[in-house]
Amino acid sequence: MCICGLTGCEKGSVSEVKVDYGTSSIYSEEEMNEAIELIEDEFVTWDGFELKSISYSSDDECNSRNISWLNELAEAKNLSDEFTQCIMFESDFHTSKNAPVNWNADTDYDDYQWWLARTDNGEWELLSWGYC
Repeated sequence: MCICGLTGCEKGSVSEVKVDYGTSSIYSEEEMNEAIELIEDEFVTWDGFELKSISYSSDDECNSRNISWLNELAEAKNLSDEFTQCIMFESDFHTSKNAPVNWNADTDYDDYQWWLARTDNGEWELLSWGYC
């Protein structure tokens, strides 16, 4: 079960994010940037939160078990694509002093996961985020 993000009125900050692309024999930096852009688009909807860093997990996470899991999530969201690739990032961020009740206010969160999937060389789809 994942603890998922919230949307709100004030924008979250992604202006000074440190990105660690790690080492991948599967994805290029450009492909990772396309996925990171979707993560940042979601994150800016989190009231007053500050995204500090985002890191590519590893090629090991891009396996058939995780692709199957993400396809199950996609089916539950009525997405018709059959995804063949996945990618996972971990992020560190700080919550606002007025964080919603399901977050600890004015607190650092580490290793928060972001899962995306796509068809062969298609567009990334952000399917899950949280502590899974």
